[in-house]
Amino acid sequence: MNHTPRIRTVLSCSLLVVSLGAGATACGGHTDSSSLSVKPYDAAGQIAVHGPQGKGKADPDKPLEVTAKDSEDRITDVTARDTAGHYLAGELNADGTRWRSTAPLAAGTRYTVKVSTEDEDGAPGSRVLTLDTSAAKKLLKVTFGPQAGKYGVGQPITAELSAPVKSKEARAVVERSLRVTSMPAVTGAWHWVDDKNLHFRPKEYWPANATITATGSLQGVKVTGKLYGAAVKPLKLTTGDRVEAITDSETHQMTVLRNGKEINTVPVTTGKPGFSTRNGIKVILGKEQFVRMRGTTVGIAEGSGDSYDLPVHWATRVTWSGEYVHAAPWSVGSQGSANVSHGCIGMSTDNAEWFFETVRPGDIVKVINSGGEMMEPFGNGFGDWNLNWDKWRKGSVLQAGTRDGSTPADAARLRPQL
Repeated sequence: MNHTPRIRTVLSCSLLVVSLGAGATACGGHTDSSSLSVKPYDAAGQIAVHGPQGKGKADPDKPLEVTAKDSEDRITDVTARDTAGHYLAGELNADGTRWRSTAPLAAGTRYTVKVSTEDEDGAPGSRVLTLDTSAAKKLLKVTFGPQAGKYGVGQPITAELSAPVKSKEARAVVERSLRVTSMPAVTGAWHWVDDKNLHFRPKEYWPANATITATGSLQGVKVTGKLYGAAVKPLKLTTGDRVEAITDSETHQMTVLRNGKEINTVPVTTGKPGFSTRNGIKVILGKEQFVRMRGTTVGIAEGSGDSYDLPVHWATRVTWSGEYVHAAPWSVGSQGSANVSHGCIGMSTDNAEWFFETVRPGDIVKVINSGGEMMEPFGNGFGDWNLNWDKWRKGSVLQAGTRDGSTPADAARLRPQL
């Protein structure tokens, strides 16, 4: 080498460096101030990168290696960063002759690799190069839900995957790449509903008038085997006031609260024995001004004593199986005094119209003191809030043990019940 001899120094301690070898100084040791101003020489002739450059594409399933060509030269540090800003973890061996990545490379991206070296006299060298990785053949796509818009404070964020993810390790990769933030800030967690669906909710309801953003940084990230993440379209939601409708099946009254203050109480009827309304917290799924409700869609034989076929107005849906809050002018005489419905919450036409105009999807309908079973957490709407916080966190591979399903759009479940 023709480089001017310099006093051998180490300017920083890299976590990737296991040992700097004989003659190296510690982080707090003496350094020659004259060496701090030396411009590193081009180390292109000192290093070899194992992976195609230029027009070639590196296989993301294979590790990246940087080696010193001469036994007298040493690599002192390597950083590799992809276009999404992810750093590639790696290890430098004890004698500084080889650096090797210890984490999977991202697919379909470009890495900028910065290599620092020293020659036999301690003179610093540097080289910056780029490396492209080939695109993944199998992509995992993530779709956030619901659609962008304004919702009630009970609305969960959903993430639907294009392929099943089963192992704990792969789920951790996915979960770590999906982020939900809100203003004001909340404590929240993802919960795996099944191999292809996750829900995110806060510990408590979302704050009123909040802004919520869901983003993903999964693009190019290896999930498992040959499966890599695709780009994720972000989602932005806002919440309105905190609106809760508390229905007491014993008193036959619904009390509606806005931001904790009562705004109306109306007489209602809920499910009669054998058709009891589900207890628990439900999230409004949608609103329909008119629905044709038939008993045959929920298994009631046509012509039986419980058979019905009725036009229903001002219908607010709370389950996919057909539970609504709706106008029931035929049962006004029982509203406020008896439960005579087939599972829905019935009220007068005027009250149903008022309720329809007052609430939005994501608002809360809570039923208490019914003879029915508890609203299931998943599969029949958004019963997420019926899991306490500890149980909810157990559905997250990242938060399980820490301190502090099926797709709803399935048309087969869109069956109204009266």
